[in-house]
Amino acid sequence: MDGAELLVAALQNEGVTRIFGVPGEENLDVVEALRRSPIELVLTRHEQAAAFMAATHGRLTGKPGVCLATLGPGALNFTTGAAYALLGAMPMVMITGQKGILSRKQARFQVVDMVSTMTPLTKMARQIVSPATIPSIVRDAFRVAQQERPGPVHLELPEDIAGAETADMAPIPPHPIDMPVAQPAALDRAAELIKGAQRPLVMLGAAASRPRLAAALADFVRRLQIPFFNTQMGKGSVAGGSGLYMGTAALSERDYVHDAVDRADLIIAIGHDTVEKPPFLMGPGGPTVLHVGYLPATVEEVFFPHAELVGDVGPSLTLLADRLEGKLPNAGALLSLRAEILRRIEDRAEESRYPLTPQRIVHDVRQVIPEDGIVCLDNGMYKIWFARNYRTRVANTLLLDNALATMGAGLPSAIMAACLHPERRVMAVCGDGGFMMNSQELETAVRLGVNLVVLILQDNAYGMIRWKQGVDGFPDFGMTFGNPDFVAYAQAYGAKGSRVETADGLAPALEAAFAAGGVHLVSVPVDYSENMRVLVHELQAHAPGSKT
Repeated sequence: MDGAELLVAALQNEGVTRIFGVPGEENLDVVEALRRSPIELVLTRHEQAAAFMAATHGRLTGKPGVCLATLGPGALNFTTGAAYALLGAMPMVMITGQKGILSRKQARFQVVDMVSTMTPLTKMARQIVSPATIPSIVRDAFRVAQQERPGPVHLELPEDIAGAETADMAPIPPHPIDMPVAQPAALDRAAELIKGAQRPLVMLGAAASRPRLAAALADFVRRLQIPFFNTQMGKGSVAGGSGLYMGTAALSERDYVHDAVDRADLIIAIGHDTVEKPPFLMGPGGPTVLHVGYLPATVEEVFFPHAELVGDVGPSLTLLADRLEGKLPNAGALLSLRAEILRRIEDRAEESRYPLTPQRIVHDVRQVIPEDGIVCLDNGMYKIWFARNYRTRVANTLLLDNALATMGAGLPSAIMAACLHPERRVMAVCGDGGFMMNSQELETAVRLGVNLVVLILQDNAYGMIRWKQGVDGFPDFGMTFGNPDFVAYAQAYGAKGSRVETADGLAPALEAAFAAGGVHLVSVPVDYSENMRVLVHELQAHAPGSKT
């Protein structure tokens, strides 16, 4: 047995079934070991996409996704994916090759110190220097990647260590690790704080979307009947049709959901992670904030909770609900605001304007996606509209990145979701700018045979930056570009393509694309004039103290 075979055996031991990546000559021993194993090697067209796919596997399953790259230029292409997983708390294991460390017959050709490069971008970065250490290092890598707060781990396997013969070694068996539950004294303090609130409000943050938490969180909200809102990455943690949903904080202030936030005297922030763009801004005289999380709160200028409940969130919430159920006469005090908040958000959702408005696009996408269907957003102006207007009813069915907020992740994330859930409808929603950053992965999707609809919102510009440019009073300059014929582009990869040419044509085009199966790209022009009308002028007029 050689080092590469030991590595692959250790990965099998961790339950790995797929590895995504672009191998190089330094990985050839690993590739050969994979060929003789049950693990599928999914070749991507860029290492960045492989990392996005592995991270999304971690996000959706709670178990680390694995990606593979060669040394130097290939390994460096993992860095954006590493940051994506680190900020987004997605468990992932990255494996990269390296020139031999026992001899250097190619001197320093292509050699980059990737362990030092990856150290600030990961929870752990290690070079493997002996085959005998592989079982323990791999077990430790998966443990570190999964434990709270989840994130990426980097392992570098030099080619001479991969090819070195070693004695057969048994992998180290994984074992479950249960987190401590919040202490009784902390539970009692939190319960008293909630009992004393006149206008309580629950906020669901990014960590509320952990796959293992969905049932306990839904039970907590049902038992206490306190209305809730969510951050962008907390969408779907509790069913949006529960009758307690107050909206999503797509902006940091002044939106309609902030009517409830501003009137609350207690915000129970469950799973809030300050890597997200702030859902509200704390300041003097604001509400009391109770942080409920796996880890203590990170104190920031705009988030400094007054009390904390730290421990395994699901069981801790169950114990908290045991103390409070039926004892909160003011639980629904803010529900009177709900109808108006949701009415204002749904304004103009069916407007027949061409090019289509963001509100109409969100509305039509919601019509064709079933409750368990998954929409994966890239990053652009439309992310605000989807976060604000798209109602989710199942956890992890609107995947967006509000942490690193990188462009280029939407299509690879959707490919991963389609691989994991072939029985569900999966859609990638991308701006034309973000789509072109990893559009080559259309070939990967076609080769894998997934069923996937890719919706391209076309404005021929980096729309969000162009909008910010206008909001800040700068001239319109430098943000526009040309585009390929997207229908022909999709067909060149072996996918299907269609173009929406009327205001009422989007929903039928999407329905037809799903019915046809395979990979289908749908291009639709978008009218972003609503950005200024709603997100600037309307919300400025809505702000407290404004003259209307």
